[in-house]
Amino acid sequence: MLCQSAQSLTYGGIALFLPLIREELGLTFTEAGSLAAASLAVYCVMQIPAGYLADRLATKGVFAVGVLGTNLLALVLGQLHLLTQMVATQAASGFFRALVFTPGLVLASGLFPPHRRATAMGLYVAGGFSSNVFLYALGPILVQPLGWRGLFSVFGGLGLLVLFAFWRYGPPEPRRSGDRLPAPTELLRLLRQPVLPLVGTLQFVRVAVVSGVGFWLPTFLVVDRGLSLQLAGLFVAVGAACTAPANLIGGYLSDRTRRPLAVIGGSLVALASTTFLLARVEDVALLLAVVATNAFFIQFYIGPLFSIPVDVYGQRTAGLTSGFANLSGNIGGFAFVYALGAVKDATGSFSAGLSLLSAVCLIGLGCNALLARALRDRAAA
Repeated sequence: MLCQSAQSLTYGGIALFLPLIREELGLTFTEAGSLAAASLAVYCVMQIPAGYLADRLATKGVFAVGVLGTNLLALVLGQLHLLTQMVATQAASGFFRALVFTPGLVLASGLFPPHRRATAMGLYVAGGFSSNVFLYALGPILVQPLGWRGLFSVFGGLGLLVLFAFWRYGPPEPRRSGDRLPAPTELLRLLRQPVLPLVGTLQFVRVAVVSGVGFWLPTFLVVDRGLSLQLAGLFVAVGAACTAPANLIGGYLSDRTRRPLAVIGGSLVALASTTFLLARVEDVALLLAVVATNAFFIQFYIGPLFSIPVDVYGQRTAGLTSGFANLSGNIGGFAFVYALGAVKDATGSFSAGLSLLSAVCLIGLGCNALLARALRDRAAA
């Protein structure tokens, strides 16, 4: 959880300090969006390879390499002054971030019994969001004496210290069953069944909202709503404080009730509503309430969504199925991080992009109903 938390500081830091980075480098909103899009594009491509490596090689070693590369590149990012260099560094960071997420899910789920799998996955993801509470609360204060470049150096240094602690005191390599390890072509067989493609579509919706809102929210609050960077940071810190426990609560609720699709469906209804309201509410107090509610549900259903394919197809292919799910999700993240910046340049507002995200949540609600039917058909067969 600490490694996941440390490596997420750089990605979250770019979102928070984007107004300062844009001003210093003279970037358009579309160019600024390319900083996140470059990382997400490579992160997407690497999801299935990272999952396959987690199944075939030492999961702990793959995870450690990802944490090492991500934090070394955070140190490099603070020294760069050209957009092309920063985009290239972020693309490389996407490669190493992929080696963190899926292997980390495998490590976390191996520490819990099967009937607590959604709780395990929600708890692991909560680690990534817990650091955002401190980042968005303290970042706007620390950026004044240290500058955004100095803070990226601090992030990288902290990440390397956490990596040392993980390698020295972290969990052992998970035990593997005696089953034959999966071949890459096995994913094609699983995709011919409806469950995994529908889970992938829901992941597309999930990460489209997570990345679209998460990356652009500080800029939206500063540029469209006229808040100071410090107040915008406080808003996002409150949101992150709501998101972190929601990961665990959603997974726990799914495990206790054995109704993961109800958790997913309820989350999508809340996200469709709050994302639509986000672009239309101007009162500061009401805006904070919408941001907090959206943040609570934005990852509330990640545990059950990742656990469904593992429950259906088994732990043996957990890396492959989780890799495909995260690949599908980050295609959505890549598309909407870039699209919201382009829509802002074209229309002068984030309203149209946020309305589109709300509509995507409703499409996800329909996919959730189809997934419920597919699981009933599979159980009957």
